[in-house]
Amino acid sequence: MKNKIVLITGASSGIGWATAEAFADQGANLILCGRRKERLEKLSQKLATKTLLLTFDVRDRKAVFESLGHLPKEWKNVDILINNAGNAHGLDPVQTANLDDWDAMIDGNVKGLMYVTKAILPNMLKSKKGHIINLGSIAGKEVYPNGNVYCSSKYAVDAFTQGLRIDLNPDGIKVSAIHPGLVHTEFSEVRFKGDQNRADKVYERIEALKAKDVADAILYIALAPAKVNIADLVLLPTRQANAYISNRK
Repeated sequence: MKNKIVLITGASSGIGWATAEAFADQGANLILCGRRKERLEKLSQKLATKTLLLTFDVRDRKAVFESLGHLPKEWKNVDILINNAGNAHGLDPVQTANLDDWDAMIDGNVKGLMYVTKAILPNMLKSKKGHIINLGSIAGKEVYPNGNVYCSSKYAVDAFTQGLRIDLNPDGIKVSAIHPGLVHTEFSEVRFKGDQNRADKVYERIEALKAKDVADAILYIALAPAKVNIADLVLLPTRQANAYISNRK
């Protein structure tokens, strides 16, 4: 992993931040992408490795291709792309859901991931090597009540990952996905639009995964030998059985 170039989207918090720390510890050089420049700078200062900071929103197609299409020469050959950026907005039935929430989830979780992948692929295809790791969710395996569009977006990530793996197979590029269950990050605060009490209840009486647990699993996928591709990994807290059954006793 030493001196490999790893690009991480959504690096300014949560799983993205923890993943940057995990790969930095392995000696990787990191392209850290996110919307919050000050947080990326704070993260960069903590890491004992080379970093390149890019501030853009993955939902903005023009910004994605401008930022990733003009990487400095020494950063162009990305070895590992970790598509982590994503969001959940609202937890409502279809009939009362906010359409802006739907757009935010589809644009960020699906289109944004696709844009970044498309922007990074040309140099991977030239070198006939690389690894793309997409952050899915248990919500992309099982639909839960009021998860309609968020679950749809993560099902789309799973389908896109499978299609990408087929398309890139002749070129020697690995494609993987990791699907975490309950992880204690800012996820629920964003979903409930800053309602801290409602967010806290998501994690009551259960030992959820931490961002580091997911980051360690991503690193495990990336460190597999060249002949091995860990294509699909579901990661749950021990007390979570699936997307909607958890032991909170």
